[in-house]
Amino acid sequence: MGLTLDYQEGQTPIDDDEKNELLIRTISTRSELDEFEQLGIEDAVAWLNKRRIPLHTMLTESFVKELHERMFGKIWKWAGTFRTSNKNIGVDKYLIGVELKGLLDDCCYWIDNKTFPPDEIAIRASHRMVLIHPFANGNGRHSRLYADALIHNGFGGNYFTWGGKSLIKEGEARSRYLHALRCADMTDYKPLLAFARL
Repeated sequence: MGLTLDYQEGQTPIDDDEKNELLIRTISTRSELDEFEQLGIEDAVAWLNKRRIPLHTMLTESFVKELHERMFGKIWKWAGTFRTSNKNIGVDKYLIGVELKGLLDDCCYWIDNKTFPPDEIAIRASHRMVLIHPFANGNGRHSRLYADALIHNGFGGNYFTWGGKSLIKEGEARSRYLHALRCADMTDYKPLLAFARL
């Protein structure tokens, strides 16, 4: 029995090769997968809450990968490694490292030069992370937790609320989030900043 997934708007399909790297072979439905992935995310949040991670450490490729691995490493063999196939969103697989370095360098510049307030730095980083789409799956959840790590651990602010509801299931919160992302695609970050603090 294989993993059968249906996809909602904005979700990245998982290739058959990637599905074959599922570590928990009893998972067969989207709801079961979502449940196990949520437990992994909660483990990653607990890990973040137990340590004070310097801002400069979070602005490295190794931290970006480690966070994804801590979120999904008990579920997927490919967790924490850059994707090896192109997707319906994201840069070409061969450009992931270059684009990520550009994002992290930009974040350093924004911080050093106080280009934007802390919330906006974290939100811009999250948005660019989604556009790069470094991993086979889980990029939206990873990018939001990455923004939370930046704002809480790096800047000492409160975690974002991200609309206060689950963004996995179809509904008003997910629709508002996708709309805010599309606005950010057009360089209007106000809706995404507002949504993150609802």
